[in-house]
Amino acid sequence: MATFAFDTVIDRLGTGSSKWSRHPSDVLPMWVADMDFAAPPAVVAALQDRLAHQVLGYAVAQDGLRETIVAAMAQRYGWTIAPEDLVFLPGVEPGFNMALRAQLQPGDGVTVQTPMYRPILSAPGHWGLVRHDVPLVPGERRHGLDVDALSAALDRSKAFLFCHPHNPTGRTFDRADLEAIAEACLVRDVAIISDEIHCDLLFDGRRHVPLASLSPEVARRTITLMAASKTYNIAGLKTAFAIIPDPDLRARFAACRLGMVDSVNALGLVATQAAFRDCEPWRQALLAYLGANRDHLMRELARRFPTIRCIAPEATFLAWLDCAALGLPDPQAFFLEKGRVGFSAGHEFGTPYGQHVRLNFGCPRALLDEGLDRMERALAGR
Repeated sequence: MATFAFDTVIDRLGTGSSKWSRHPSDVLPMWVADMDFAAPPAVVAALQDRLAHQVLGYAVAQDGLRETIVAAMAQRYGWTIAPEDLVFLPGVEPGFNMALRAQLQPGDGVTVQTPMYRPILSAPGHWGLVRHDVPLVPGERRHGLDVDALSAALDRSKAFLFCHPHNPTGRTFDRADLEAIAEACLVRDVAIISDEIHCDLLFDGRRHVPLASLSPEVARRTITLMAASKTYNIAGLKTAFAIIPDPDLRARFAACRLGMVDSVNALGLVATQAAFRDCEPWRQALLAYLGANRDHLMRELARRFPTIRCIAPEATFLAWLDCAALGLPDPQAFFLEKGRVGFSAGHEFGTPYGQHVRLNFGCPRALLDEGLDRMERALAGR
């Protein structure tokens, strides 16, 4: 396996990084889903080649990019799609908002699984929709899927806004899970909007199954949203895509740009093609590094903070820490003020989760250990 410099700490201060600009410079940021690794060398090289052309006008996705994504879906997931199924977007978040607008009317219900990252929680409210929350149930080794509770919520909904793999818990959904979810949606004629942006970041040999790949019937009612942005750490290039096999649904979706969702970044299109075409060795090395970081984090949490509960994530580079037993009024505020380490606040993922924080372990091991050291010092000094 090729060797890449994931252990290298890159100074991101002063670069306009959202992650590193949110807090004062003495705070170690471990909040937003943005890794602290350099983009893959093949992506950087492709961008440099494109910049040599020097003209950076409005861009459209060329056939080569479409064919590259079609090939990637077939190779990685055994999922056959057509080039025309792809709709390019400046992000997954615009995509699920467009999908809601295309299929629902004000007052309609939308089901989401909580805890859930804030853009999905907020999206139904943008369109006058009623959100129905279905909590994932923490178990010993993973968060449980309550199909009965999900079905009850879907009885009152016109759409299911799905996050697969799940953010923030890192739970994956295997074929049996997906078949149960799909059946619950099919029998109720519920539209499916599936945010699968973390689909290439599964651990322990797991393989992602796109929900829409289950059957043509499921595909006809599903808008799948993906991007290279999380896996290859190119989120700032603002490029994503929807996969919509049904032509009528695709046309309704595209019509909902509504003057708000513009064309896609020219460099983002180049980077996306290079990522899917040229960066599989880098992705495999990344998975090995992230998996080792996850295992290290779980060991250190058990050793240093035995009362913090965390179910090992099965995917993503995000860990969901239950800090209730620490007895802190607000764990995120405490660790920020006393430890100078910035996590995502649990209440952002739903009102019941104020005793949680989300930790991003997509960083060099030295930064992960520094974050844990700061937590430990903060708790020792209270």
